[in-house]
Amino acid sequence: MSQAASGLPLGRGLLYLIVAGAAWGTAGAAASLVYRASDMGPIALSFWRCAGGLVLLLAVRLPRHRRRRVVPAAREPLGRKALRIGVTGLGLAVFQTAYFAAVEATGLAVATVATLGAGPVLIALGARLTLGERLGRGGSAAVAGALGGLGVLALGGGGATVRPWGVVLAVVSAAGYSTMTLLTRWWGRDARVDGSGTTVWTFAVTTVCLLPLGLAEGLVPHTARPAHVLVLLLYIAAVPTALAYALFFAGAAVVRSATVSVIMLLEPVSAAVLAVGLLGERLTMTTLAGTLLMLGSVAGLAVAEARSIRGDIRRLPEEERALV
Repeated sequence: MSQAASGLPLGRGLLYLIVAGAAWGTAGAAASLVYRASDMGPIALSFWRCAGGLVLLLAVRLPRHRRRRVVPAAREPLGRKALRIGVTGLGLAVFQTAYFAAVEATGLAVATVATLGAGPVLIALGARLTLGERLGRGGSAAVAGALGGLGVLALGGGGATVRPWGVVLAVVSAAGYSTMTLLTRWWGRDARVDGSGTTVWTFAVTTVCLLPLGLAEGLVPHTARPAHVLVLLLYIAAVPTALAYALFFAGAAVVRSATVSVIMLLEPVSAAVLAVGLLGERLTMTTLAGTLLMLGSVAGLAVAEARSIRGDIRRLPEEERALV
């Protein structure tokens, strides 16, 4: 229970997810600054994020791969690997592009909270159906509360702050994020899966998927501050993309899916702080109520998850329980 087939300790996996969540929280703020300084659209921004992240990941991975030259004891079947990378890449494309579109439509704070509030609900339901993780009464109540919070966000807020179309895009983004998380957890239990290789190939697939859409939208933005926009794009590609996703895929492969969704709440917290402190966005009382309801519901999921883990430990034989 403390280590996956990949050999990554559970504690280190949790640390990776914490750093990834904090880094992800800065992506929306940087995207908002790009929108303010140029006419770049969300698809083009998502393309440059993935393309830049792919280049950085390859620059780090290739020298290490040459030095190691280790042949794995067993290789993953090519067809299975292609399916895994293709589906994960599509999930990432939906997650990122819909999120940036939601930020553009309804603002950073609401888009991030709605995405990461809906994400744990979808992950909990998906984990129950595909991984056999039970929700229990606490988990079911948390799901109902999070859906209620989404409803408050979508219907309240005075129109200028919360736009229903932006909330819909955020839920679509959450669906892509949930799919990516569940698949990473499902396939991460296989010792033949190369975590770092998965990250690189996933970004390659996502970049290819976004290229024609980005060309249609316009990849090169019009701006009076090209250096400013370039620095922001480099930051988005490096920190909340190359670094954060490498850590996320490694951590999500060893940590339970519901726990991953709870840790990722670091993203809406940091994003909301940046939205209010840096971008001057305001949260109305209705928006704040919906936000608190969703975050409280996800906290309920965390409690249900902790109880489930304790129950699993109690069911272990005594000699195995001592090792947990």
